[in-house]
Amino acid sequence: MQPVSAAQEGLTMVEAGLTVALATVSAVGFLLLRCQGKGRPFGPAGRWLAIAITILTGCLSAAVALVSGAVLNQYLATVLGAVAPSGLWLGQMRAKDEDRRSLAREAATFWLVSLLARLDQAMAEDQRLWCEKRVDDSWNVYELSLAAHRYHERIVERLSPEERRRERVHARLDAIERRLDVAALIEDGAARSKVVTALNGSRHTRLARYERYLNDLTRLHGVLRHDAESDLLRLLASAYRAGYRSLPGFVPSAPPVRNAETVRRAR
Repeated sequence: MQPVSAAQEGLTMVEAGLTVALATVSAVGFLLLRCQGKGRPFGPAGRWLAIAITILTGCLSAAVALVSGAVLNQYLATVLGAVAPSGLWLGQMRAKDEDRRSLAREAATFWLVSLLARLDQAMAEDQRLWCEKRVDDSWNVYELSLAAHRYHERIVERLSPEERRRERVHARLDAIERRLDVAALIEDGAARSKVVTALNGSRHTRLARYERYLNDLTRLHGVLRHDAESDLLRLLASAYRAGYRSLPGFVPSAPPVRNAETVRRAR
């Protein structure tokens, strides 16, 4: 066996470091690809999980590549280190469409599946906090309606036609409008018959869920407002998933207007 020179040893260390670096960068890229349209993997809640996933994936891939390179070719190890993470990520993507998975694959990727599940939860938490920050519980019906329209205008400008169809942004705004219309009528002390007519005027309010509260209009008002806020949060979530996270929060500038007819004219 020929002794390994210091230059050769140094070159081997450089190649090993390059393999690890490329594998880690590749892992970051494939993680971002995997989370595209779902949220921010490196957001506040999931940052450390995302870092742990990329480091573990990168190191594991680099180790496999270096072992393979020791048997085959050192330069091949560097190439394998760059592309190896794709096997893990693409395997996880395909797993969603497979009805059955082998026990060996389950055992080999259990750590990754577990970490990705926790990362998904963290991304969902980041999204929830981002959306809730842009909706104020103290807004009245008029201000909530203005906020919905302002957000809708900005979101429509940023989303592609396909994204708007997929996220149903126009349908969500219509649902918010119809529910707030009825809530405004209740606030104005409208007769029960008029509230019933308003509820039956839209598919978004012609629901058994609302009919159950016709004998308690105060509670019906609260349910309608809650559902309108929920739809507004879903509208904001579509912007978050599309990457429009610089969306400014709505700040009411006009004095509160409580008349239902005035609310409709303001739209």
